[in-house]
Amino acid sequence: MKKKVLITGGTGFIGSHTAVEFINEGYKVLIIDNLSNSQIEVLKGIEKITGIKPEFYNFDLTDKQKTENFFKEHQNIDAIIHFAAYKAVGESVEQPLKYYQNNLISLMNLLEMMDRYQSTSFVFSSSCTVYGEPDELPVKESTPVKPAISPYGNTKQIAEEIIRDYMNVKPNLKSIALRYFNPVGAHESAEIGELPIGVPANLVPFITQTAIGIRKQLSVFGNDYNTPDGTAIRDYIHVVDLAKAHVVATNRLLENKNKNNFEIFNIGTGTGISVLEVIKSFEKVSGQKLNYKIVERRAGDVEQVYADTSYANIELGWKAEKSLDEMMLSAWNWEKKLHSNQ
Repeated sequence: MKKKVLITGGTGFIGSHTAVEFINEGYKVLIIDNLSNSQIEVLKGIEKITGIKPEFYNFDLTDKQKTENFFKEHQNIDAIIHFAAYKAVGESVEQPLKYYQNNLISLMNLLEMMDRYQSTSFVFSSSCTVYGEPDELPVKESTPVKPAISPYGNTKQIAEEIIRDYMNVKPNLKSIALRYFNPVGAHESAEIGELPIGVPANLVPFITQTAIGIRKQLSVFGNDYNTPDGTAIRDYIHVVDLAKAHVVATNRLLENKNKNNFEIFNIGTGTGISVLEVIKSFEKVSGQKLNYKIVERRAGDVEQVYADTSYANIELGWKAEKSLDEMMLSAWNWEKKLHSNQ
């Protein structure tokens, strides 16, 4: 009997790559997504890669009745991987209530149903934004969580607190929060990748869209940070490496190898990379000269953050394997494929 996993937000960027990895591991995958920030065609990409089309359900998890109806219909879900959330830092600053309502109500509905319908394992898509502007680098799981710089980051902090509090009173349930850094790249097949709706909020799709001519110019937000080249530093991780971490975390819960019923792991490469280094890597692997301009810093941006991943490396037996050049090349191949289909 195949183990059954529910992936919320499973047609999104990280969700779709995670669905592929679970199918490759022999899991039966169910996806819930309201398609507010993704496209239904992603299911075809997953099917092309794996030969299997996951079961798909289109509704909003903030709708409690629809969420319960789903769980009534699908008993015996072994694990839930929860991605479904709004994620644009800038938009969250402008529309905080939208972020609190969507990101927290959907989580609470899921936790309630998981307990009611005997689904015991929950993997939460958290974020390095919970660390805010850290005092020490690299950040460890024990690094103090500071006041969030954006409402988006705050929803991730509050969500972790909600899960921790709930797991404390539900000894039959267990959860892992994966705090990940900056996912980039695409599947090597170029069948799935990042599909931003409208103007991208993240660096790499903006780079690839500029290179292919969709955007006139890439804005680099600030070159006066206290970093080697003045641009902000992040820990960029290939989305396939990140997807595999979700499979490993889920297996840990299902095999009862977790040390307590709420665990936290940093998921990154452990290497800080500046915006200009990302641009140089892209130019090298693509052969494209990028039109970019230094502009003012952006509200809500942290100067630098990168992970200490040793805990995840040891405890989960997981390690990021793909290089920055591989991240950039896969993202470029995906952009070219998208462009050729238009």
